[in-house]
Amino acid sequence: MMTLHRARVLALATTFVSTSALAQTGYVSGNEFNPAISLILDGRYTEYHDDLELPGFQMGPESELPAKGFSLGHSELTLSANVDDQFYGSASLVIADHDGSTEVELEEAYLETLGLGHGATLKFGRFLSSIGYLNSQHEHAWSFYDAPLIYTALFGKTLYDDGVQARWLAPADFFLEVGAEWTRGDSFPGGENDGNDGKALFIKLGNDLGQTASWQLGASGYSTRFNERSGEGHSHGHGEEEEHASELVMEDGDVDIIGVDAVFKWAPGGQPRRQQLVLQAEYFQRKETALSHFSEEDNYFEADYDGEQSGYYVQAVYRFHPQWSSGLRYDAITPDNEFSELDANGIDLEEFLEETELGSDETITRQSAMLEYTPSEFSRIRLQYNHRDWGEDRDDLWVIQYTMSLGSHGAHSY
Repeated sequence: MMTLHRARVLALATTFVSTSALAQTGYVSGNEFNPAISLILDGRYTEYHDDLELPGFQMGPESELPAKGFSLGHSELTLSANVDDQFYGSASLVIADHDGSTEVELEEAYLETLGLGHGATLKFGRFLSSIGYLNSQHEHAWSFYDAPLIYTALFGKTLYDDGVQARWLAPADFFLEVGAEWTRGDSFPGGENDGNDGKALFIKLGNDLGQTASWQLGASGYSTRFNERSGEGHSHGHGEEEEHASELVMEDGDVDIIGVDAVFKWAPGGQPRRQQLVLQAEYFQRKETALSHFSEEDNYFEADYDGEQSGYYVQAVYRFHPQWSSGLRYDAITPDNEFSELDANGIDLEEFLEETELGSDETITRQSAMLEYTPSEFSRIRLQYNHRDWGEDRDDLWVIQYTMSLGSHGAHSY
């Protein structure tokens, strides 16, 4: 794992460059103008009883469990290189199973400036947002196979969009970075809109504690609007058919999200490859308003929607041997939604809340434990167990996952 000081040095190296020192620009070593190619192979074997349900939350398009048994995971092909002494480019294609079929999706495709100077960097294209701590990391860099519940509930999994990002790294003895993003805003929890409604702000502050420890704190906010957002009250998973065709649509919506995050890393002797403890936590709160329209065959229900959802996770990952790590994670999310009936035909408020499960105010919790074997920095085999509780229901999930890295792959962020 990268120390905060090394992460800051890398960030500075990508900002303060000169045309006579091309070997120090960007993130690619070797011949900077030939694309570095990285392929992440990911696969799982999964066992569980019930599909993913999050009562009280309208689920995003990627909010689902993997297929039972053997399945393709989140495989990723990335090409990256310095375009010249002024720009760095990267593109990532994701190959994954979705609703029982294999899909290829462009996750990131962006350009980043190298020579603006004064600690400033611009990124434009499609990119993972820098809100929160985990969101900007690619899935293969996560400490657990899945995203925390609050990420699944609020973003579908992670938030990425098309737009521009501006960051400024302070010339200080400690790590201080501030940034802003302006994006289309149509990625979940957004929806169809008139364009360019997504706005984000973030700040990250950190420092080293001697040679053995470091810390980072962050705060962020995100807002967007949408004309229409389709979805369900909860996800029904793979292969399950509903008794009646139904649809939930949110219209004329406003979304506001705030979050805070904290990370602490400790490595005895300053050797994180041999032994390291990483403590990590994030909290998010989302407030949104919209006009909800629910239809089932020829019946419908319309209401004003005013929702507030919040949640957090805390986790600890301990590398007790150069090739072995273990981790524990606790998640909790809580919905609080209000609906004021406007119009109805054949469906009343009680039936609407029962069908969509958006009337639930039960806190959903999950406990996760994982053990992983990493013979090298390019390979990993992970065993993970999740136990989820909501109301009087519970579910257990087991996953065996492999993640293999082929080709050139840069260091992960702090």
